[in-house]
Amino acid sequence: MGFELSKHYVLAAGGTGGHMVPAAALAEELTRRGHRVALVSDARGVRFPGLFEGIQTHVLPAGRFQVKKPLGWPSAVREMVRGRAMARELYRTFKPAAVIGFGGYPAMPALLAAFADNIPTAVHEQNAVLGRVNRLVAGRVGAIATSYKATERLAAKLADKVHLVGNPVREAVLALRSKPYPLLEEDGIFRVLVTGGSQGASILSQVVPDGLAMLPVTFRRRLQVTHQARIEDIDAVRAKYAEHQIPAELATYLPDMPEQLAWAHLVIARAGASTIAELTAAGRPAILVPLPGATDDHQTVNAREITRAGGARTIPQPEFTAVELAKQMQKLGLDPAALENAATRAKSVGRPNAVSDLADLVESLDAPLSRLPVGKPTRPKAALAGAGA
Repeated sequence: MGFELSKHYVLAAGGTGGHMVPAAALAEELTRRGHRVALVSDARGVRFPGLFEGIQTHVLPAGRFQVKKPLGWPSAVREMVRGRAMARELYRTFKPAAVIGFGGYPAMPALLAAFADNIPTAVHEQNAVLGRVNRLVAGRVGAIATSYKATERLAAKLADKVHLVGNPVREAVLALRSKPYPLLEEDGIFRVLVTGGSQGASILSQVVPDGLAMLPVTFRRRLQVTHQARIEDIDAVRAKYAEHQIPAELATYLPDMPEQLAWAHLVIARAGASTIAELTAAGRPAILVPLPGATDDHQTVNAREITRAGGARTIPQPEFTAVELAKQMQKLGLDPAALENAATRAKSVGRPNAVSDLADLVESLDAPLSRLPVGKPTRPKAALAGAGA
């Protein structure tokens, strides 16, 4: 679906994978529909590997307001004002039909400029808790696209502008949905993917090798591991796997994540929004360790839906020990049928039409009512279950 007229859209996102991956998926879909797209982000975002190739990119200053550091707020305000002015200058030449924010402070100047110029706006929330920047602008944007049926910190009075679309993933990940779960024979290779997301996770590096080493010998000998680790951890992790004689490939970044997911029988990961979206799109069982310091503990909330569906097991970080990991691995890994069932349950909560539904919503933002897409996403009341004011 899409309109015949080619339009210009600005996507504004913070520089982490959680913001950038869905923004890139939307950029790809809008470009496929014949539109032009520009990205506004920070220095990290415009250099994100494998995303936004061939897309016009802009770095705007954006101050960060840290609750515990109020002395830095005046400087943050000045940066935000400067970024807003630069965004308005961009809009004079690019003339966007709408500006879409994906969260993160780098999205704020672009949205403030759009408000000043009366350009239609929307935000997309990847997590199960509405993020700080999206909370700040939620009352002023034209639409709020959510990824979960229940989104916390979303005011009930905003119900009329809420659209449940899901969290877009890359086309290569979505393609895995139509493929079967990789064959797992009782004495065959058991492939484990360990990933802490775009920023890595030291706790996984500290616990996973020792946890896998505690498995029964017959199970341990079947393991084949791919482990994404932080650069400061990678040598120590490599040495641990070698000590335990567990075959493992180590990398600080996995540009071929769709390929890694394709062959993985089990994923051990953080519970970031993009990770959950990819697990549920592809249908892969997981052991999730939410980041305890995440804003509003949103990773714990992200993990609830897939865990309740039976597609994952969530272990709070204080309880994530080698012994506990080995116990959960044996429960899952020694029963191929149970693993395949968990994969099916993970897939059951995926939203494969997320990117097309989001693109439909974006195209409708500046359209007269008579030209709204027939498949416009609904506004389910369930999206506000448990929401705060």
